[in-house]
Amino acid sequence: MQEIAPGVFVETGYRNANVGCIITEDGVILVDTPMVPAQAQAWRKHVAEASSNARILYVINTDHHRGHSLGNQFYLPAPVVAHERAWKEMRGYTDNFKQRVRDSFKKEPDIQVQFNDLQIIRPEITFKKRLTLLRGGREVRLIWIGGHTLATAVVWLPAERVLFSGDAVWLDQHPYMAQANSRDWLHGLAFIKKLNPVTIVPGHGPPCGVEAVDRVTEYIRYMRAQVKHMFRQGKSKQETGSLLVKDLVTWFPIPAGRKAKIESQIKQGIGRVYEEIRRTAVTDS
Repeated sequence: MQEIAPGVFVETGYRNANVGCIITEDGVILVDTPMVPAQAQAWRKHVAEASSNARILYVINTDHHRGHSLGNQFYLPAPVVAHERAWKEMRGYTDNFKQRVRDSFKKEPDIQVQFNDLQIIRPEITFKKRLTLLRGGREVRLIWIGGHTLATAVVWLPAERVLFSGDAVWLDQHPYMAQANSRDWLHGLAFIKKLNPVTIVPGHGPPCGVEAVDRVTEYIRYMRAQVKHMFRQGKSKQETGSLLVKDLVTWFPIPAGRKAKIESQIKQGIGRVYEEIRRTAVTDS
């Protein structure tokens, strides 16, 4: 647990995504929740220790993906706040979804068993573009930027100049683009640059400066340029993915044992960009 500004903490050691804690005079505002139940429970204890057992006021989800929202159940009765699209997506988290979560941990039975009592806690408070929370001397702005998903939002603390970017910014692994709109993502990254935060808490990796935005921007721009070139050459989506993946895989670190999975995800991202380029070509014709 690292304090990155007075009363603002981040934990980067949990599985799947970073989480944050903002302590106010009225209570605590959390940013995202650990996916693994044991880690979610451990985080609640750390938050209680850091805040002298202050009440949890809100839980913010920066998007609907499991790495950001599955731990919501461990912070009740605090209401969950997220973009309205996150609420729509999480309505689809049925029993089949819960079973897929459990099945994803078949090789880790000690973790798998922790999901036997999984509860999906959906947002109670939603917003479209922006929402500002004014509590206990803190101003916390939730700003929709999209890009990574249709639900992706950032959490901006203007007084502290701290930004929780969610999965808009990645540092230690490849950006996940399987549900992305690359043009919107670039617009969102440009918006983050204009905010000029002193500290960014990325969705994955250690806290960083605004310069980390540049690498993600370059990656997406390069992917778009290469996909557009191959589309104009008449390459299919499958051909484009196969030709580009070996180049793109070198741009970010790959966690041990995940090379095949990361390559598959990169191909999915290439496919998303290919469809964007194809739709633009049809519109322009």
